[in-house]
Amino acid sequence: MALDPSFIGRSYPPTEPYEVGREKIREFALAIGDANPAYTDAEAAKALGHPDVIAPPTFPFAIAFRAAGQVVEDPELGLDYTRVVHGDQKFQYSRPVRAGDRLTVAVTIDNIKSLAGNDVLTVRGDVADETGEHVVTAVITLVARAADEAGE
Repeated sequence: MALDPSFIGRSYPPTEPYEVGREKIREFALAIGDANPAYTDAEAAKALGHPDVIAPPTFPFAIAFRAAGQVVEDPELGLDYTRVVHGDQKFQYSRPVRAGDRLTVAVTIDNIKSLAGNDVLTVRGDVADETGEHVVTAVITLVARAADEAGE
C-alpha cells in the first residue's frame, strides 16, 4: 500500500538532547578510517579555530537516524520497515559538530513519492545546539521496496 502524501510537511517533536563526547567523536573517526587530527586532538582543532575537537561530517547520521525513528514508527504513516533500505544521505552545515555540543533533532517529512511501485520517503532532521543555533540539516532518503507479486 502506497504511503499517503498528505504526510508531507508533518513534523515531530525535537528529541531529547544528545551530548557529543570527545570519545564518541574519536571512535567514529576511527571507525570510518579518518585520521584528521581535528577529530582526536583538541590542540589540533584549536589551531584550526575550533574550541574543541570536531566531528567528521557524517557523524550526525547516528542521531538524525535515531530521530527519524519517530517517522518510521508512526503508526498512522504505515511504513513497513521490514521492506526499507537506506537510499541516500545529505548534510547541510552551518557549523561543525563539536565535542560538548548538546544537540536536538527536529524531524519533518519532506517528501513522499512512488517510483516503480516503491515508496520513497525523504525525512529532514534539523539539528540544533542547546541555544537553538542551527548546526546541520541531515536529509535521509528511505526506500520501502514494493512487495513482489507473491506478496513478499
